[in-house]
Amino acid sequence: MRKSIGYGKVVPVPATLDWDLFQGPAPRQAYKDNVQPYNWHWFKTWGTGESLNNGTHEIDVARWALGVDMPKSINSTAGRYQFKDDWQFYDTMVTAFAYDDAMIAWDGKCCNGMKLYNRDRGVCVMGTTGSVIIDRESYEVYDLKGTKTSEFRVPPEKSNSSRDTIGADSMTDRHFANFIAAMQTGEKLRQPVAQGNVAVTMLQLSNVAWEVGRELHLDTNTGKPMGDPAALKLWDRAYEPGWAPHL
Repeated sequence: MRKSIGYGKVVPVPATLDWDLFQGPAPRQAYKDNVQPYNWHWFKTWGTGESLNNGTHEIDVARWALGVDMPKSINSTAGRYQFKDDWQFYDTMVTAFAYDDAMIAWDGKCCNGMKLYNRDRGVCVMGTTGSVIIDRESYEVYDLKGTKTSEFRVPPEKSNSSRDTIGADSMTDRHFANFIAAMQTGEKLRQPVAQGNVAVTMLQLSNVAWEVGRELHLDTNTGKPMGDPAALKLWDRAYEPGWAPHL
């Protein structure tokens, strides 16, 4: 349940924040009082909206369950409905990804507390012999008639779910430990960077489809939109001079 961020005022940068370093590759802007510590997610200069804040996690699980990579097309409908403020993205989005023999859809409503499947977030995989609902603390299996046939829940003391704006939980700790071990000892990454990139790129392209107002057809090898110069223009970002990457 995101609240309004209001309209920001230019103020001195807090002593605890390196504003230049935070902005990184983004074109420089004056500091406003409604950006930090979390609302930067909702500004296009630094953030990517709720689809990439939360949606990437769910889409990644859906991709893993279905065994699919880059889709052949993406469509997206979204809008900012609940508040009028500095928030530059949507508070509501429905986006869908088409494959030859499967599809994925993500439904995000971050300013409305109506639950789906009695959950705030998660994935429902609908198959040909039944369905399974998966979240960070449980899964439930249903037959084709919608009758629950099995379930599993993580004990409360081992909860993997974070319900704040910090994201501190046991799952995050294990990801950090895995990443550090990969650098130090060569341990295999539980989520390879190339795989994480697919989920991130898909949701970035949902934002592009929303921006241009039409379905995108993709090169499934590169993820780039085909036959759509306006969409392809949004493949890159604007860089602060001296910050553009070079290979």
